Amino acid sequence: MARLLFKLSNVPDDEAEDIRALLSNHDIHFYETNAGFFRVGLDAIWLADGAQEETARELIRSYQAERVIRQQENYAQLVEAGQIPSVWQRFCAQPIRFIALVVAIIFVASLTVVPFVMLLRNA
Repeated sequence: MARLLFKLSNVPDDEAEDIRALLSNHDIHFYETNAGFFRVGLDAIWLADGAQEETARELIRSYQAERVIRQQENYAQLVEAGQIPSVWQRFCAQPIRFIALVVAIIFVASLTVVPFVMLLRNA
C-alpha cells in the first residue's frame, strides 16, 4: 500500500531536488503526485511499498538536520556581511509601505482586542 513520505507544498525547489536525489541514490523507489490545475490534490512524494519507509524517513530526517545547520550558517554569514537589512534600513528603503504595514497591524490588533475591552467594561 502506498505511503505518504514527504509533502512538497511550500518546499523550495532545491530541497525537493535534494530529497529526490537522496532517495534515488539509496535505491528507494518512490513516485510523485502534484496538486493539479485547480490545486485540489497533494504535491507529495510517496512510497509504493511501505517496506522502505523507516529507512527513507531516517534519511530525510538526517538530511533536514544538515540542511538546517547549513541554512543557519548561511544566514549568519549574510548577517556578518551586512546583506540582511535591519528594520531601519527597510524603513528607509520604503517608508510609505513600512508605515502602512504598521498602521494595518495596529488596526487588526485593535479589532481583535476591542471586543474584550468592551466585555471588561460591561462586567
